[in-house]
Amino acid sequence: MKNYSRRDFLKTSGVACGGLVLSSGLLHAQGNPKDKVNIAIVGYGKEGEVLVDSLLKIPNLNFVAVCDIWKPRLTMAFVRIFREKKQKAARYEDYKDLIAKHAKDLDAVVIATPDFWHSPMTVDFLKAGVNVYCEKMMSDTVEGAKAMVRAARESKKLLQIGHQRKSNPRYIYARDVLLHKNNICGDIMACNGQWNRAVTKDVTCAPKVVIPQETLNKYGYKDMHQFLNWRWYKGLGGGAISDLGAHQIDIFGWMLGARPTRVMASGNKDYYKKDWDDNVMCIFDFDKTFQGRKAQVFYQVLTTTSSGGGYFETFMGDKGTLKMSENPGISKLFREAEAPKWEPLVNQGIIGKSNASDAVAAVDVRESAALASYDFPENIPGFEKNKPIHMYHLENFINAVLGKEALNCDGEHAFEAEAAVFKAREAIEKGPLDFEDADFVVSD
Repeated sequence: MKNYSRRDFLKTSGVACGGLVLSSGLLHAQGNPKDKVNIAIVGYGKEGEVLVDSLLKIPNLNFVAVCDIWKPRLTMAFVRIFREKKQKAARYEDYKDLIAKHAKDLDAVVIATPDFWHSPMTVDFLKAGVNVYCEKMMSDTVEGAKAMVRAARESKKLLQIGHQRKSNPRYIYARDVLLHKNNICGDIMACNGQWNRAVTKDVTCAPKVVIPQETLNKYGYKDMHQFLNWRWYKGLGGGAISDLGAHQIDIFGWMLGARPTRVMASGNKDYYKKDWDDNVMCIFDFDKTFQGRKAQVFYQVLTTTSSGGGYFETFMGDKGTLKMSENPGISKLFREAEAPKWEPLVNQGIIGKSNASDAVAAVDVRESAALASYDFPENIPGFEKNKPIHMYHLENFINAVLGKEALNCDGEHAFEAEAAVFKAREAIEKGPLDFEDADFVVSD
């Protein structure tokens, strides 16, 4: 692109984290004189497998150990690493045994366990001197998340939380170049987003591979069904609003450069009849965005239908609309009919070509004309078409361990983002709630 170099991109991507300006002291990368990073994996369920898919593509990683309480998955992780890396990772059921044996040699650990284990595991690894990459949510409770932040402060080790959009070059470009630098949407007064999924059955497994009851009880599970479907149970996970919504609610504050001031939410649990709501709809008020204006954000997460176009976040202004998704095929730009022409931006390579077939037609007399549709530019710095979406965030973490980069989503700023999710969950039960500054900050 003619006016946005790779150097500019790298310069902004290192600080494009959180709704507020980052503190360089909080994000100081820890130096590592070695070329190789010794790493352990704790939790090899569905998400753990996704993360390992990316980690195996990152050079100079030495897989020291893997840990999971379910032996078939533990064996699967061991075999996968040996087959692709020829490394014999030690196998553990209990993460505390892993720490006792390997903490001195470990540079980093990736934690992808159920939410209620995130805080105790992260705190123990940080106290043992190991840098941590932990999946979101930080915890199933606010206090658990705060304990993680405090442990990172006290240990002075790195804590990256798995809000991977913060390292996605397309998202960083959309925020820094399209919205903040070129103001393509004009004044943003409203945003919306969704993550809709079709009905799914509970996860089951063959009787011959169940975890012994004694082991399940030791690690906090009532039975195998609860272990396999933990996201739906209070005390283990946070339901769909945490599991899916956390990714996107985080992005609204990050893009708008602000914290929400109020939330109202509604949910129901009439379909699956589990602890957490099947479907949630919520509205966040923002009193002052990066443009100095008020804005409202509507968000829904549905688990009883796949209609509505999948998952995305939309930023709507008086001049245009930015529709973002981790799926590039869903992402689009729409120019209002009365807005200045975008051809100069197209010619400079800031936005992609016009796509007449995707224009949104006017259907009401109050709409003056169709919304013109444009693509994202083809050559966004750092973006690779076939690269797994989690890999950017993991690379950022590994480079921070090596002292080459700052974290894109450290624990301090991840907590700030997840505070909005915790409050939305609470608002379903209590009604509309106001945010205070203290809600976003972890005290000493």
